[in-house]
Amino acid sequence: MRLLAEWTFFWRERRTEANIKANTGKVFLVGAGPGDPELLTLKAVRALACADVVMIDDLVDRRVLAHAPAARVIEVGKRGGCKSTPQAFIERLMVRLARRGHIVARVKGGDPFVFGRGGEEALALAHAGIPCDVIPGITAGIGVPAALGIPVTHRGMARGVTFVTGHTRDGTAPDWAALARTGTTLVIYMGMQRVAEIAHALQSAGMPATTPAAAIQHGTTERERHVIATLATLADAVQGAALGSPALIVIGEVVGLAHSTECCAPQLRTA
Repeated sequence: MRLLAEWTFFWRERRTEANIKANTGKVFLVGAGPGDPELLTLKAVRALACADVVMIDDLVDRRVLAHAPAARVIEVGKRGGCKSTPQAFIERLMVRLARRGHIVARVKGGDPFVFGRGGEEALALAHAGIPCDVIPGITAGIGVPAALGIPVTHRGMARGVTFVTGHTRDGTAPDWAALARTGTTLVIYMGMQRVAEIAHALQSAGMPATTPAAAIQHGTTERERHVIATLATLADAVQGAALGSPALIVIGEVVGLAHSTECCAPQLRTA
C-alpha cells in the first residue's frame, strides 16, 4: 500500500509539473455513482489519483476523497431547494484552475450527463479550449432501483424506461399525460416536493391508480429509506414516512419486483 501511495504521488507530481510547464491543465468530469462509494468506477479512481484539485458536489460521499489524499478539495455543493454554488462560478473556476496547469477532477453524484449539468460544463470547457475527459458513473435512476431489486426494464412488463425531472428552472411541469401513455417505467428525479401533484396528474392521464410506485431516499447508502406503495397511495406513504430529498420516484409495474413481502402495500425501510 505504501509503495502504491508513493507511486501515485510521484505520478501526480510529474503530471502536474508537465502541465504547468506547458500551461495546459485538464478537467475530468467524474461520475461518482448513486451514493455508495464502492460503486465508484476504476477509471474514476484513477482520475482522482492523478488530480491535484477536486471540485466535489454536495451529494457525493466524502469517502471517495480517500482516492485523492493529496489533492486540494473545493466544495461546490448543488442541491435542489437549497443554497447552491452558482453554476457560472463553477465553470469559471474550472477554466481558471486548468489554465494554471492543474489537473482538476470535477466530481458529481450519479452520472455527470444525467441531470448533472455535465453537458453545460463540458461545453464551457470546450469553448475555453480546456481538455476534458468525461468519466461516466452509474446514474441513480438505474443504480438506486436496482439495489432495491427493481429492474427499470423487464421483458413482458416494461419495454423501456423514461428519466424525467420533476423540477425545472422555469417551474413548468413535464407533460405527464404524454409520459403516462409511453408505457415505460418512469424514474423521476427531483420530484419529492411534487409527489402528490405528479401522482394525480398521471392518474388523470389514465395511468391506473393501482400501478406500483416507490420513493427511495439516499439510495444505495447506509441511510437509505424507502416506501413501496401504489400510485394512489404514494403521496400519503411518503408523507407518513417523512421522506425527503435527495430521493427518486419510480413508477411502473417493475416496482412490484422489489424486495418486499407485499409489493403494493406501503412499506418503510430505515437504516
